[in-house]
Amino acid sequence: MSTPLLQVEDLSVIARLEGRDVAVVDRLSFSLGEGEILGLVGESGSGKTMACRGLMRLLPSPKLRVEGKAVHLAGNNLLHLDEAGMRRMRGRELGMIFQNPSSHLDPLMRIGEQIAEGIRLHQGASRSEARAQAIDVLRQVGIPDPQSRVDNYPHEFSGGMRQRAMIAVALGCNPKVLIADEPTTALDVTVQAQILRLLLELRDSRGLSIILISHDLGVVAQTCDSIAVMYAGRLCELGSKQDLLANPQHPYSAGLLACHPAAQSTHRLMNTIPGQPPLLDAMPQGCRFGPRCAHAAPTCREQLPELRETTPGHRLACHTPLFAGDVS
Repeated sequence: MSTPLLQVEDLSVIARLEGRDVAVVDRLSFSLGEGEILGLVGESGSGKTMACRGLMRLLPSPKLRVEGKAVHLAGNNLLHLDEAGMRRMRGRELGMIFQNPSSHLDPLMRIGEQIAEGIRLHQGASRSEARAQAIDVLRQVGIPDPQSRVDNYPHEFSGGMRQRAMIAVALGCNPKVLIADEPTTALDVTVQAQILRLLLELRDSRGLSIILISHDLGVVAQTCDSIAVMYAGRLCELGSKQDLLANPQHPYSAGLLACHPAAQSTHRLMNTIPGQPPLLDAMPQGCRFGPRCAHAAPTCREQLPELRETTPGHRLACHTPLFAGDVS
């Protein structure tokens, strides 16, 4: 088996709350191969975005810190790099596009300048060279007439074009791994399909590896090769897309699938998972999903399940796994 491009081992994001430490992301481990698209799924607040911000070491508060064994990428352990070393990795090896491009594109800078800034910083290109590369990247992400649009400001772009522009900013320095945080949120269905198709085309043309954060299993089913399911900051199931969608072993994974509109009858109310995710400072003893799980056993209330391999390539953290045909 080939060495993964990205290897994450026991990554945690710790919050300091009222004098004590709370794990917002708890010992997350996964690998990402070259050209692979990994879907990171779960309800809002499950820790998906925070985990990826931890990978980038771009945490939104000084009360948060990253811990872990290792995050290996391009021969480096990102957890051991100082801030200068991490800045060299961002953009050149690891890029991220955020959920709301309007909040992450500088409204006072032209689009081309925002793409060229990273190219000049990481590649030492001249202004004219960086501008030419910015135009080429805009062309690659499907911006029409990139020679003139390179001088536009973000407010002159539509929502879908701003998302494409943000992808262009992230890809300017040709990173090996792209993190896409809910890239189709707030876009209409047609534009969503265009953005997803663009990500697939970039994967194929550049050999790009992608971590796709989403709460929409329909999006994940269209684009991803493998799926990692998170709940309350922990990874509860990880496997190939085909295996996990056809035969989820964790009750939470099965519950998410049952809630998707594609799994519903048009004559029934939407399925839901009973209860609410736990608060950060009030995690239940044992399995974090236990209070909402119809399959919970006494062991689930007492002991936190650890991630283990159940079949080759499939990992699960559950004391009472489902079998084919079970429903949550």
